[in-house]
Amino acid sequence: MAIIMGTKIVAPYLWGWIADHRGNRLGIIRIGAFLTVIGYSGIFFAESYWWLFFVLFVFSFFWNAILPQFEALTFNHLEKNEHQYSWVRVWGSLGFVFAVTSVGSLLSTMNTSNLPIVVLILLTGILVTTFLVSDHSGVRHSSGHISLLKTLKNKHIVALLIACLLVQASHGPYYTFYTIYAESNGYGKSWIGVLWAIGVLSEVVAFAFMPWLVRRFGLRFLLLASLFSGSLRWLLIGFYIENPYMTTFAQIFHASTFGVYHAVAIAYIHKYFKGKNQGKGQALYSSVSFGVGGAIGSLYGGYLWESSGASITFTVAALLSFIAFVISWKFTQKD
Repeated sequence: MAIIMGTKIVAPYLWGWIADHRGNRLGIIRIGAFLTVIGYSGIFFAESYWWLFFVLFVFSFFWNAILPQFEALTFNHLEKNEHQYSWVRVWGSLGFVFAVTSVGSLLSTMNTSNLPIVVLILLTGILVTTFLVSDHSGVRHSSGHISLLKTLKNKHIVALLIACLLVQASHGPYYTFYTIYAESNGYGKSWIGVLWAIGVLSEVVAFAFMPWLVRRFGLRFLLLASLFSGSLRWLLIGFYIENPYMTTFAQIFHASTFGVYHAVAIAYIHKYFKGKNQGKGQALYSSVSFGVGGAIGSLYGGYLWESSGASITFTVAALLSFIAFVISWKFTQKD
């Protein structure tokens, strides 16, 4: 499982660099989707640890590379309607809800060893859809190309990437231990499923209202609000898990801690990284936040959970989110 996280640090940027310099972003996406299917197919022949290691490495190397490029392609299609990104992204959340409900029911009637077949079908579906999407180079900018190194000297961009890393690190204990934590405090599997569903549905609502929220409040306010709500959410989970009302209320905050945050972060990345840096910008966001940040979050979460307990672990998560809030308060540009 660590292989998947490790390739998420390297693969997005490498493929982003290739896509930006070759200019054929959709072609890169199609190649990546095809090699993802081929790489994952090797799991049906896995009979040893090292073969499985190799299969997961190849699969995740291409899988982690194509999503940031699809984000860049989406913004190219939207052109000046960038605020409508969340209306596209909401379908990913709906897909997640559909998958956990339908596949969950499916696995109750069949052996879990058939799960790789389901995954392969879904990956093949992704490959097919890449041929239903048209390419788009995006809006042409009159300014000359600015090197990535010079772009990264901008303190506002560095601050944003650091904040994104801290946000994903703060989510580590939640993604890793939330189900176990809730179950150990008396919640049944069905109720835990409801809690996860509440979080994702809240995220869907946030994505649906993002265009209005951006026009009404602006990116900076929404970013700060999402980071501050993250601190509150982790403290509620860490200290009030036994209270079903507080626990449910905390799940609703997923609307801001992921839905609003992700839409705003993607918009800022698109704003800062233009032209030939567009794909590399989306890839850096993915690598730094979901890659490095996710790895750090899982790592410290595991050590603290065992040595200090859940409340201390989620307190550290709340602190990380608050540090991200302070950094963003000081360095985020006003709209």
